[in-house]
Amino acid sequence: MRRHGILNKFNLLGAAASVALLAGCATAPAEEAQADLVEAPVEATPQIPPYMDASLSPEARAKDLVSRMTLEEKASQMYDKAAAIPRLGIHEYNWWNEALHGVARAGHATVFPQAIGMAATWDEDLMLDVATVISDEGRAKHHYYASEDVYAMYGGLTFWSPNINIFRDPRWGRG
Repeated sequence: MRRHGILNKFNLLGAAASVALLAGCATAPAEEAQADLVEAPVEATPQIPPYMDASLSPEARAKDLVSRMTLEEKASQMYDKAAAIPRLGIHEYNWWNEALHGVARAGHATVFPQAIGMAATWDEDLMLDVATVISDEGRAKHHYYASEDVYAMYGGLTFWSPNINIFRDPRWGRG
């Protein structure tokens, strides 16, 4: 019986040693993996360039953007059909848009009387209302065209009117 008891002790010691060995093996890779996680350098999140950072002033953003442009890219922006600059994420842009009496050239929109007729009212509040409608419709049209990836004539936000100068020649005179 003693022998049986000794075997049980050896079996028990062997089993305990096996469990300890296996437990040590099982934790070693986990500890190594955890050490790798701790030691691995944290990748920096890509930083957006200042010209795309809306929290900065328009002046700071413009200065940064222009500093990144080549002379050829700057020259390409001086024409009414400004070229895209893909490396900077700049879409093409068409500067040709008028709003003398609305933005109807870009599709359906409110059309107002000619500037000479509106100037004859001498109503500043009316002119503010007209300008507000034109700007709201122009912005809505621009957002629509941009969402469709269309950057063509009459789809931009640059408007060459309405005229501020009051006409001095009642025969039209083109202000």
